[in-house]
Amino acid sequence: MPIPTLFSLLLFAFSLIPPPVTAEIKTLHVKNDNRPMILFEKFGFSNKGSAAVTISSVSVTSGLNQPDPSRIGFFLLSEGSLNQVLMELEFNHIPCVVDSRFISLLFTFQDLAPPPHSSINKSYPVGYPGEYFLLFANCNPGSRVTMDVRMELYNSDDGKHRDYLSAGESLLPSLYFVFSMIYLCFFGFWIVECKKNKLSLHRIHVLMGVLLVVKAFNLICASEEKHYIKVTGTPHGWDVLFYTFQFFRAVLLFTVIILIGTGWSFLKPFLQEKEKKLLMIVIPLQVLANVASAVIGENGPFIKSWVTWNQVFLLVDLICCCAILFPIVWSIRSLRETSKTDGKAARNLAKLTLFKQFYVLVIGYLYFTRIIVFSLRTISSYKFEWVSNAAEEVASLVFYMMMFYMFRPTDRNDYFLVNEDEEKEAERYLQAHEFEL
Repeated sequence: MPIPTLFSLLLFAFSLIPPPVTAEIKTLHVKNDNRPMILFEKFGFSNKGSAAVTISSVSVTSGLNQPDPSRIGFFLLSEGSLNQVLMELEFNHIPCVVDSRFISLLFTFQDLAPPPHSSINKSYPVGYPGEYFLLFANCNPGSRVTMDVRMELYNSDDGKHRDYLSAGESLLPSLYFVFSMIYLCFFGFWIVECKKNKLSLHRIHVLMGVLLVVKAFNLICASEEKHYIKVTGTPHGWDVLFYTFQFFRAVLLFTVIILIGTGWSFLKPFLQEKEKKLLMIVIPLQVLANVASAVIGENGPFIKSWVTWNQVFLLVDLICCCAILFPIVWSIRSLRETSKTDGKAARNLAKLTLFKQFYVLVIGYLYFTRIIVFSLRTISSYKFEWVSNAAEEVASLVFYMMMFYMFRPTDRNDYFLVNEDEEKEAERYLQAHEFEL
């Protein structure tokens, strides 16, 4: 494949990458890399932004011709200039992307200090606000590059303080903190509700309370991580706590949905064999999904296997989302069969209605957080990247509130309070209708 065409394909692929989770100060090691282009970061700059790149211990090897150092270098490319560069490459107007007049060239390897240092430190002020790609290009086919890279991307609107978060993510620390406080208050109300209805309290309600606490701490860690990155450029260890609580939160959420779907502890005291097997499948998959999430979040698009890890995460998440629906369907079918023989038509109809509503609620939650949020993240302006995060947290909060309300511990559950007339009406309804999804 011709080099310009290859560069065009790579640039187009990079343009489809969603914004990174963080843009802190990063130190990366490139070893014997033969990729013609590497995306190091995608960052939203405000009116006064800067990009600083330091490389050291540089070596370029090739089994073919002597590499041309002027064809290897780092540059910034704004999203607005992407189409122009693609056109230049497509029609062979330039031999190498570093020759484009639409990029902001930081430096080429021709500018490196002579061996044995082979290093350079270059800072570039970004004069025009927008979303930029920090890219490395190597237009020497067959050559391999080894180097240590340290990069700092930041905004400094007041000229004194640096903000290492992308322009659209500066509000995230406050956003996550506010939602963490809401979940802690939610947990307080849940404790009160459980104490008021001790006779109706089941093990699933305790597990639901634990889920609220873990969710709150997950958001607190996310807030602190973003805050330290924003101020200092490094997470100061909060990223470890964030991924830890994110793991427990994800596992607990899927476990709670599955257990509620099976009716565990409030409809039946034990799990069937198929339900146990489902849990044994979902929990390891969630472990894998969280490992993939950590790899994606910590390394970004720099690593060669970044696309693979993204595919693993999406596939595993899709499998888990489908798997948690099975217990709800099983419970609906079981209640439908039971209603024909146990003489409690109204109660069974109420339970069927409850589980059908829960099924719709789970479907809506998964659709919004997986499809709608991703669409918002893709189409939103770089200045409003926080909107997709806010939408996801609002959707999650609504889902938690509705789920907890539907399955709250209460002696007077409207679903199960029936009189004789309602019993007869429900029996006629169940006989006349197949209660299917």
